[in-house]
Amino acid sequence: MRFHLFQILSLCSLELYLKVHTLWFADPVVQKKESLGEVLSGDRLTSALYKLNFRENKVAETLCHKKLEGDDVAKFRDAVINDFYFQMYYDDLPFWGFVGKIEEDSWTLEKKSLKYFLFKHVQFDVLYNGNQIIEAHAIGDPNQVVDITEDVGVDVQFTYSVVWNTTSAAFDTRMDRYSRASSLPIHLKIHWFSFINSVLTIMLLIGLLTLLFMRRLRNDLRTFSTGDEEDDKEVGWKYIHGDVFRYPRNKSLFCAVMGVGTQLLTLVCSLFVLVCLGILYPYNRGTLCTALVILYSLTSVVAGYTTASFHCQFAETGWKRSVLLAGIMYAGPLFVIGSILNVVAVSYGATAALPFGTIMVIILLYAFPTIPLLVLGGMIGYLFRSEFQSPCATKRYPREIPPLPWYRDTPCQMFLGGFLPFSAIVLELQHLYASLWGYRIFTLPSILFIMFIILILITAILSVGLTYIQLSVEDHQWWWRTRDDMRSHRSHDFAMQFLIAAYLFGKFAAPMHRSVFCGGSTAIFMFAYCIYFYTRSSMSGLLQFSFVFGYNACMCYAFFLMLGTVGFRSSLMFVRYIYRAVKSE
Repeated sequence: MRFHLFQILSLCSLELYLKVHTLWFADPVVQKKESLGEVLSGDRLTSALYKLNFRENKVAETLCHKKLEGDDVAKFRDAVINDFYFQMYYDDLPFWGFVGKIEEDSWTLEKKSLKYFLFKHVQFDVLYNGNQIIEAHAIGDPNQVVDITEDVGVDVQFTYSVVWNTTSAAFDTRMDRYSRASSLPIHLKIHWFSFINSVLTIMLLIGLLTLLFMRRLRNDLRTFSTGDEEDDKEVGWKYIHGDVFRYPRNKSLFCAVMGVGTQLLTLVCSLFVLVCLGILYPYNRGTLCTALVILYSLTSVVAGYTTASFHCQFAETGWKRSVLLAGIMYAGPLFVIGSILNVVAVSYGATAALPFGTIMVIILLYAFPTIPLLVLGGMIGYLFRSEFQSPCATKRYPREIPPLPWYRDTPCQMFLGGFLPFSAIVLELQHLYASLWGYRIFTLPSILFIMFIILILITAILSVGLTYIQLSVEDHQWWWRTRDDMRSHRSHDFAMQFLIAAYLFGKFAAPMHRSVFCGGSTAIFMFAYCIYFYTRSSMSGLLQFSFVFGYNACMCYAFFLMLGTVGFRSSLMFVRYIYRAVKSE
């Protein structure tokens, strides 16, 4: 049975703790060969020198003798000050222990004195049922310590004890105890409060949409069917039936966004299904990153098919360029940010730095499974192409859009379309960020899956409502708007300032998809909350700063594409429905 040791610590101090680890044992440690997911997660495991034979108790077994010099003592003291702790795996069961402790020696009103101690004895408590291990713990003995307050050399004898006890717990339930931290009453109250808050938000939105929009929409359809010209003037959205299905500009970019958004949505849903089936669980080392890489490669066929089939609804030529854009729409920014972060990690000597062999494996995975599946999906989408289903014929010349007040413009719609979904998930987002960048481990994936479904529903409902408001003021550019189109009917400084802000999305991201941006604007609030989370945490330094904001930017960008796709498709279904109803009338 293999016994492995893995260090958990803050990113900025990783190099220091690896040096501390070499001081802990007299004999050289053996590195464990990591999987792809473990390397991507920054895990570096070594075979520990502790001998834990099955059902063999040990008392004060000597691990090693070590002569600690003054510099070595300073390194251990720094590890204790920063609350460094180790993580071990025994029979794939994770358990943790601190390096040392801090005690108050004496204090007065003017000065408080602290003493730092290093644990030199570790006791392992192991529970078993039959021939299977159920539970394992590692506890540093507070009575067997070494004073490391001063930079003075000291001889240390590291020892350990092993105690085996029987238990009636079944082997299948041995992972349940790791979810107890998230199942504490206070944590469950927070989760339930977040869930109830989200459900109430959905109910309010559905009620608002039903009572206000659908009721008004039925009145509009009734007014239009009567043929009364005097009453017919109040119905604004029916006047633009000849422009509302006008094909968008930059079709290739638009179709690539739809393809990648659908791919990422499929990837996330598949990941949640694997977690709910028990194939992936929070403490399964590296499997999450491995699953992400494999699922991204497999779902590239979805991106190719969606991109090509959607492009061929507008034109039978140029779909190859759209598929090419879909291939680099998300992978390109991810590669650039990952390369920058890897350079930073290498400069700090952190284990988060990817070795050259791992980089080549990722490139080969993208070159062979991903790209061929992307092309295959594009070919399938082209072969099974269909025409764009438009209930109304499109006029030759576009209708002029009347001037709009500032509160009906894109920035305000983005704020409304992003703030409400964000307010429904902010509590769960706090737990997610704490598990990504803190000491907590998220062990309730089912609640996270429910919140993800709720987020999609809220985004779809809001997109429908905002699209109806836009069409009511005779603004037919609900799906794609360029800077020239905006200048043609708006010259307000607020809109121009937003265009400058939109430059952050990329120099070539000048075209703005109204329904996509309103649906995906929740990602902007998520990234803003990431900034708030970072400022409230104890993280510091270039390494932590770059990793937190770099990887959160990639995650929020993925949510922008997914939710933007949801927003557009729900808006498209709604627009087709109302204009099909007008045609039938």
